[in-house]
Amino acid sequence: MKSVRDYKESLEKLSRKVYAMGKLVDNTVEHPLVQPSWRSVALSYDLAEHEEHEDLMTAYSPLTGGTINRFTHIQQDREDLTRKIKMLRLMGQRTGSCFQRCAGLDCINTLYSVTHDIDNAHGTSYHRRFLDFLFRVQSEDLVCDAAMTDPKGNRRLPPYQQHDPDLYLRVVDRNNEGIIVRGAKAHQTGALNSHYIVALPTTMMGEKDRDYVVSFAVPADAPGVSFVYGRQPSDTRRLEEGGKDAGNLYFGGHEALIIFEDVFVPHELIFMDGEYEFTPVLVERFASYHRASYGGCKVGVGDVLIGATGCMARYHGIEKSSHVRDKLVEMNYLNETLYSCGLASSCAGTQLASGNYFVDPLLANVCKLNVTRLPFEIARLAQDICGGIMVTLPSDQDFQHPQISELLKKYYQGIEEIDTATKVQMIRLVENLTLGSGASAYLTESVHGAGSPQAQRIMIERNMNLEHKMELARSLLQAPPF
Repeated sequence: MKSVRDYKESLEKLSRKVYAMGKLVDNTVEHPLVQPSWRSVALSYDLAEHEEHEDLMTAYSPLTGGTINRFTHIQQDREDLTRKIKMLRLMGQRTGSCFQRCAGLDCINTLYSVTHDIDNAHGTSYHRRFLDFLFRVQSEDLVCDAAMTDPKGNRRLPPYQQHDPDLYLRVVDRNNEGIIVRGAKAHQTGALNSHYIVALPTTMMGEKDRDYVVSFAVPADAPGVSFVYGRQPSDTRRLEEGGKDAGNLYFGGHEALIIFEDVFVPHELIFMDGEYEFTPVLVERFASYHRASYGGCKVGVGDVLIGATGCMARYHGIEKSSHVRDKLVEMNYLNETLYSCGLASSCAGTQLASGNYFVDPLLANVCKLNVTRLPFEIARLAQDICGGIMVTLPSDQDFQHPQISELLKKYYQGIEEIDTATKVQMIRLVENLTLGSGASAYLTESVHGAGSPQAQRIMIERNMNLEHKMELARSLLQAPPF
């Protein structure tokens, strides 16, 4: 497994075309906008080296015959599924942000089973190719970006009917050595911190969409691949001297648009090419895996927000007020509800034909639908307790100004036991998580990550088995069988 130093050096060796704020970026590792996000990923390497976290952060791989980072693991049983949720909560607690490896983990578990199923139906060799790729991912402890979401253009139209055929990633040419792909993938979490880009179809497709039904892996610095960094609220605070107004001083997440300009993919890295009848099961499995994941990662970030709110209540001197205590209880109740759903979907998991385990899709979608709502209420309560000071507070530069520094420290003082600087930094952390760049990962991602709320409702309708429940009701109108 990689160390943090190994991981940092591996990123520095990548030669990529990256745009951020209208400029080409030579070194993303040192760039102040990107640096907090790779630190978040790096924590997954750091924690794996600590004995107290070994059970959650590492796993035994039947493929390599050794211990690997759990973020590269194929889940072998229900215990693996539940440990994943616990691992994600731990990572959220330690970073207070998106740590970007979840989607890649869910992606490889999806492809493990789907490539197996395609091979059984068509006699292809996708699964063997994928296992060879997976062996490298596990052996070298690599980060994979799960490139699923296409720009989509006119969403009323399928891929083949778009006015611009590149609005969904597609195969534009084939030869004896592989394929050429063109298009883009949007909202790519942690793309700049990944070693490989693993593309998946974004939706269910038909026979006329065959060229768009493609799954493959390419190195992040493959020729023709470029990245455009996505803006976040208050992100330029990272560029200010000291950067304290950013709130979360060391960790963060990021999104990017990945552009594929006639990128060559060799046969050995192609895992799906035209088998459109398997797009429904691929999308359902990935979505379910990833929606269950939100019952871990967002809960960990919620723990941080609840803790920061508790600190602010104490710093204000109101922690014993009954309404404040009640609101903190409500925040914890909502957060643990999300965690319960994530664990439940894992405990009810089942084994697939390929041998790995799949979460319960109904409970996974219930989990994610709750995530689209409950973090917003947690954030509202946090803002309620902390007060309007988070949007009226002067800048860190003002607190450093020789003429007004002492006056600001005097008038923004809370309880005597806590210095003003500590109080101000905690306010900034709550602001980050509920309004600033951290809110991108905690709130906006809670709504749209792994699909919109309506997508979860559709999956719940498919899996709720209403006919069975109706039969239960009808059976009570009949005489008992004894």
